Amino acid sequence: MTWLAIYGSLFASAFFAATLLPISSEVVLLGLLATGRGDPVLLFTVATIGNTLGSVVNWILGRGIDRLQSRRWFPVTPAQHVRSGRMFRRYGVWTLLFAWLPVVGDAFTVVAGAARVPLGLFVALVAMGKAARYAAVVLGSLWYASDEGRLVCEPVTRCFRG
Repeated sequence: MTWLAIYGSLFASAFFAATLLPISSEVVLLGLLATGRGDPVLLFTVATIGNTLGSVVNWILGRGIDRLQSRRWFPVTPAQHVRSGRMFRRYGVWTLLFAWLPVVGDAFTVVAGAARVPLGLFVALVAMGKAARYAAVVLGSLWYASDEGRLVCEPVTRCFRG
């Protein structure tokens, strides 16, 4: 597998996971880590950048929410928009640290666009939250692959295998 296929597939899955498509970039990342393909630091970086840029697409969509919300393909339902807007008004831009959460995270990024959060602040907060999530995935994977992780996890997984 070439470096372009490795990092390109991860970037694409991370980017699209943050937008309209129901894709799990963590599965792709874990697969690459488990098979030893790619440098863990570079995989972390590519996933974080791809997922953050995908959220920027949502921010852009949020800027035009009044015109786009009634479209079938729009990633946030009116109910999600109302609920996320309520939380966003209550907690402010700090909700963007949780843009990695399933379902509501996409809504936070759309609401941030509608609220006209400056792009620089948006990218900084979203990237921090997404980096923390991918760091946990990478570090958890590396820990599990280590001798210490096997000593703790193998007895548990044996119980589930029967």
